[in-house]
Amino acid sequence: RTLVKPIYIAAYQQSKFGKLLGMTVPEILRKAAEETCGSVKADCSAVDVATVGAVCNLTLNEQGLLSGLLAMTPGLDAKPIESVENACATGGQAILAVASKLMLGEGDVGLAVGFEKMRDAEGKMDGKLIGKVLGLYSHPDERPGKTFVFPHLFAEVMKSYMDEWGVTEEDLAAIAVAEYENARENPFAQMQKNQVTLEAAMKIEGINRYVVEGLPLKTYDCSQISDGWAGMLLATEEGLARLGVAKADCVRLAGWGQATDPLKKEGRDVLRPKAALEAMRKAYERSGLCPDSINVAEVHDCFSVMGAIGAEVIGKAEFGKGARYWREGRARVDGECGINTSGGLIAKGHPIGATGIAMIGWCAWQLLGKVPKALQVPNAKSAATFNIGGPVCATVATVLTPAS
Repeated sequence: RTLVKPIYIAAYQQSKFGKLLGMTVPEILRKAAEETCGSVKADCSAVDVATVGAVCNLTLNEQGLLSGLLAMTPGLDAKPIESVENACATGGQAILAVASKLMLGEGDVGLAVGFEKMRDAEGKMDGKLIGKVLGLYSHPDERPGKTFVFPHLFAEVMKSYMDEWGVTEEDLAAIAVAEYENARENPFAQMQKNQVTLEAAMKIEGINRYVVEGLPLKTYDCSQISDGWAGMLLATEEGLARLGVAKADCVRLAGWGQATDPLKKEGRDVLRPKAALEAMRKAYERSGLCPDSINVAEVHDCFSVMGAIGAEVIGKAEFGKGARYWREGRARVDGECGINTSGGLIAKGHPIGATGIAMIGWCAWQLLGKVPKALQVPNAKSAATFNIGGPVCATVATVLTPAS
């Protein structure tokens, strides 16, 4: 099944991930909208529909009705705008919401904005509070006894992966090391100035420690607590003409898929996640492409084990061989498929509502040759993204191709 009408990525912009300091939520949303539209010299009034996504806006920022805040941006009032939340898949969901509106004929230009503000005005964060807040996106039966719910759940996933496939802690730590290396060349990455060797990632000293007693997850296996925003303009062919953007300067949303598994991790095969595989299958089917066509990808490495599973979900490795794919160098910038050349969630950062948009945006930049030279995948031809929410629960998958 093909898309009703072709949808293109006309523009992508993001903040540097890490700390937004004293910026308020209204200021973040206005900046994201205006800078994204301004990147193609468009006024926000050119936008017909919009979607905004965030996850911790109610709990950490005490702010709801984000659609109304986005509508305060000059030119966006009285437009169809909605807020979405799908845990860490919120950004991807915002993209699909906008694309769906355009395919339904509600307009020709759409704006997707995602953000997260998880630190205070001095850039500090309350780790225990954030752990509690993020834990709300797990099943209530799986919270008791877990101070940090998601690190605990994914530490269990990590142990299961290691036990089932004979993978070592070092194999998974090597994924994080590769991503830190990529982040050093990405000016938008939170951990741009950090160098992590495999020896450091394995040694228990300083900040690197086992996060959950008795389980293999260590600090360097984890993604970051991040502030940041990301914005994307999507358009039909008519929308591109109205914006004055040439198709050659765009990327096509060639395929997409969205699927959700039960929230409770217990009782599911998270090493072969049904919803993730189905969403990715739909994305490939709609695009008319297959994994062999892909040489750029961004996968949801909230923890290093998901970098391995992500390589399997997008079809670049067989089940259990995702970690090996990374260790053999096949995920490097100059490998078979450059995966998480941005630095991924582990080193680029993970401002939750912005993450899914940023994954798609970075892949679009790769296909357009707009990333730093050291990170540019040679002959980038098509891209896949894999964005999840919860304990491998909700998935948004996309396939991108050059527009012309």
